[in-house]
Amino acid sequence: MATYSPTDYERTEAWLDDNLDFAHSYFVRKATREMVNAWFAERVHTSNETARDLNSMHHKAWPEILTPGTPTRKISASEFDRPLRPILVKDSEGALTFVFDSDKKDHMPLKVHKSGCEATPVNDQCSGLLELVKDISSHLDVAALCHKIFLHINEVIAADRYSLFLVHEDSSNERFLVSTLFDVAEGSTPEEASNNCIRLEWNKGIVGYVAATGEPLNIKDAYKDSRFNAEVDQLTGYKTQSILSMPIKNHEGEVVGVAQAINKKCGTHGTFTKNDEKDFAAYLTFCGIVLHNAKVYETSLLENRRNQVLLDLATLIFEEQHSLEVILKKIAATILSFMQAQSCTIFIVDDNSSDSFSSVFHMNSLELEDPAEFQRSRNYDVNKINYMFAKYAKNTMETLNITDLCKETRFMWTNENAENTNKQIKSLLCTPIKNGKKNKVIGVCQLMNKMGETFDKIKAFNKNDEQFLEAFAIFCGLGIQNTQMYEAVEVAMAKQIVTLEVLSYHASATENETEELQVTAVKTVPSAHSLKLLDFSFSDFELSEVETTLAAIRMFTDLNFVQNFQMKYEVLCRWILSVKKNYRRHVAYHNWRHAFNTAQCMFALLKSGRIQNKLTDLEILALLIATLSHDLDHRGVNNAFIKRSEHPLAQLYCHSMMEHHHFDQCVMILNTPGNQILSGLSLDEYKTTLKMVEQAILATDLAVYMNRREEFFELVKTNQFDWEDKSHKELLMAMLMTACDVSAITKPWPVQQKTAELVATEFFQQGDKEREELNIEPIDLMNREKRDQIPSMQVGFIDAICIQLYEALATISEACLPLLEGCRNNRKNWEVLAAQNLVNGEKKELQMSV
Repeated sequence: MATYSPTDYERTEAWLDDNLDFAHSYFVRKATREMVNAWFAERVHTSNETARDLNSMHHKAWPEILTPGTPTRKISASEFDRPLRPILVKDSEGALTFVFDSDKKDHMPLKVHKSGCEATPVNDQCSGLLELVKDISSHLDVAALCHKIFLHINEVIAADRYSLFLVHEDSSNERFLVSTLFDVAEGSTPEEASNNCIRLEWNKGIVGYVAATGEPLNIKDAYKDSRFNAEVDQLTGYKTQSILSMPIKNHEGEVVGVAQAINKKCGTHGTFTKNDEKDFAAYLTFCGIVLHNAKVYETSLLENRRNQVLLDLATLIFEEQHSLEVILKKIAATILSFMQAQSCTIFIVDDNSSDSFSSVFHMNSLELEDPAEFQRSRNYDVNKINYMFAKYAKNTMETLNITDLCKETRFMWTNENAENTNKQIKSLLCTPIKNGKKNKVIGVCQLMNKMGETFDKIKAFNKNDEQFLEAFAIFCGLGIQNTQMYEAVEVAMAKQIVTLEVLSYHASATENETEELQVTAVKTVPSAHSLKLLDFSFSDFELSEVETTLAAIRMFTDLNFVQNFQMKYEVLCRWILSVKKNYRRHVAYHNWRHAFNTAQCMFALLKSGRIQNKLTDLEILALLIATLSHDLDHRGVNNAFIKRSEHPLAQLYCHSMMEHHHFDQCVMILNTPGNQILSGLSLDEYKTTLKMVEQAILATDLAVYMNRREEFFELVKTNQFDWEDKSHKELLMAMLMTACDVSAITKPWPVQQKTAELVATEFFQQGDKEREELNIEPIDLMNREKRDQIPSMQVGFIDAICIQLYEALATISEACLPLLEGCRNNRKNWEVLAAQNLVNGEKKELQMSV
């Protein structure tokens, strides 16, 4: 081996510097793999050494103080503030690239080198191939890259038409091919090249065969090959002669696409040569790697978008924790906008029932585009929603993906109402929403009908949709659980306020009071006959406070509650006194005497109205407890005032606020030591009785009565009321509660007048509060300035609320007829007064005008 002096090396290096074209050409032709690897190693080593030196200098100047658990910074604050270059930019063709225009020379238009039909020196072929690979290696947009590949293929082999197919997978992992370029010619623009998009089945036809086998096909006469489909030629009028179809593989040897050239422009009989196959394969080897990288980048962008959506959802969840409905609306809107589903339904599991949902929130995609549509959709009938899929996902704690409901055979309920269900649902994705510990399902998210790109075609949900929704559900679970906890805390605080308020005013009956009543009762409790408790015309005005409590004891005794339910006499006395004490004395009408009168009317209905024999002992017990307790702790104001004044009771209940409060007070007294009159019942009897008491007290809300009464009237009118039907009896008990609650309207005229004055006094006091506290003008019923309208308003009340109810009860039992007759008599009297007031009013107006 010859030896050279340092001077010779310097001269040679200087000459190479002056002749860069030669140096480049020599390196491309002569460099071995070891030389290239050494060049890369030297460059990386130098770069790392430089970075290490810079970091060393930086750390000496700015020492970092790290505390345990603090992550190490990947970039210092000063470096981060420097104007860093963006990682990706767009090149002159609009495609994303890692190479910056500032680092490159101006791009020249792509030159068409020697025709593929002309012989090209080997060195020029390698050099040209390297140039082509360098040109596509910086592209990351798949569509732009495919068009660039097409331009280069035209340089490698001169063909008339080209097609490029990429491999895809559907939700069932079945592979197929989609054309990114189809039947395009030289000079086509990227837009023209990507216009025709077709889908080919795997292992069918020439392209499908090449994709499935990974082997190339060089066909000299397409019409002699059985795999060739001539329909395209028939449609386009083009004549296909020769075909060169080659697989595109990634670095792991997997087929990622198929490139196809049609009709060689020159050569023997217009067919592709072995050299064409070799050149084509060499170029496609690099294309496979670049395509793989571009698809990885495309996937990473999608992953990044998904992660961003999840982060946005997390932010959204922790911003809103005050209202469950609001957070469900935001969750549904986010899911719909990202996953392109037709509708989203979120089911919230009922903690008190293992097989039902406490609430359902439904939203469809139209609501995202039109706010007015959202208001209309709030009236959506949730009874139309199929709950069975949600129940399945809840019970199995697994995601359910139905790609085609028409073909679904796993569930029996899909065959029930199949015609109606299948019109609404084509594809369905249902996933459970779990709590923070992931050991309990607190809700279910159900998506229906994934929309295609044209929005008129419904697709199946795929594996990606499943994975995203499952990840989404984790954040949903945290948000829903936090919101439920927040609402529970708010309810607990409201209950605490109300409880403290109640306890500060009320207390259970004292021992002395109980003992005194017990002694009096033992000596003598007047009979029901002497107290006139069996009369529908009964009035309490002649009774003292003590006599009302004795009368209550008599009703319990005559209904055999003391004997049948093993009630201790002392406990019964204390309970009655406690109930009496928990009515506010300053309330003009809704006080203990109103509750007592309501109970007496129920007693008369049961006994004199001959309804007792139609009901069970537990039902009768529940009705009497409910009548005595139905207005416990009444504040002298109605539900509307409670809501408008934002009283804590309004936070506890969304409807029938006062009635719910009355029931809660009833349960509190029943559970207070010394007042447990139901202690003789079994656990099942106790639960059943409390449930009936709750239903009976809630039935005294006139809004509830108005919603249910038509059903009762229709049953009575059509003679379909059945005493053996449980639902019919429950409805009757609700109607009995209202009939007793407003029974003052059936009393003799003097009693009715006096009672109406008490009612008006209470209403006018509420009207005064509305003016003073809420700054609103009260309605006529509560406006003391409209006092002269009381008779006409009483007539309206009888017509709207009372007459039909008492007519129905009289039909059920003729013995209840006195209630109807009393109501009709009072209507006549009020009508006379209303007419007199009208005449007097006209006289006053006439006098004023004169």
